[in-house]
Amino acid sequence: MSDVQQIIEQIRQAFRETEHPGDAFLQGSQEGCEPAEVTAPFKGVAHWSQVDAAILDPNDTALSFFSEGGFRHFLPAFLIADLQDRLQTADPLFHVTHGFSDKVVTIPAGPRLYEKTIGQSAFVNPRRYGAMTWQDHARCRLSVFAREEARAIVAYLEWKRETDREGIHREEITAALDRFWYRRANEAPTQEALQRHLREEAAYLKEATGPPG
Repeated sequence: MSDVQQIIEQIRQAFRETEHPGDAFLQGSQEGCEPAEVTAPFKGVAHWSQVDAAILDPNDTALSFFSEGGFRHFLPAFLIADLQDRLQTADPLFHVTHGFSDKVVTIPAGPRLYEKTIGQSAFVNPRRYGAMTWQDHARCRLSVFAREEARAIVAYLEWKRETDREGIHREEITAALDRFWYRRANEAPTQEALQRHLREEAAYLKEATGPPG
């Protein structure tokens, strides 16, 4: 089995029992019509492994508009399609690396040239999110992944870095691995910890809402 096939199998196993948030909770953003349009094709799909890869590119922005639960559940479909070289526009790599490195770009505006920082230290939108930076946002959104899932994402990222012969994304991948993913893969709660918590909560709610003794 080739390295890429091993990584695909690792992703399949790591996300095999990842919870589906429910169709009513797939969509995160409510702004405009695009979020509903691009997440709609994923409704009615009981498990990410049943996604037809043909819908991924036409709905490539779904990764931006999924809820956290939707993002966690359907990301592996995009990762595997990427490893199989089946994507043209969808870019799962961006969604697991953005926010951990900075770039400075020079933009002309009128008679001046403005230097704009984009990436981890840039503010998301101070009027709405105060002092939140893109790194803060990335850490929050990516914290949904359990330890096994994070390890599969690390394998994906390392393969992408190794096969990036032109070095186009190498800096972003390395920054994301060093500043977030390696630690997440070692310290995040496990799938079993999540399942145990859900069982304990279900037992508590059953007792708390049951008929009086």
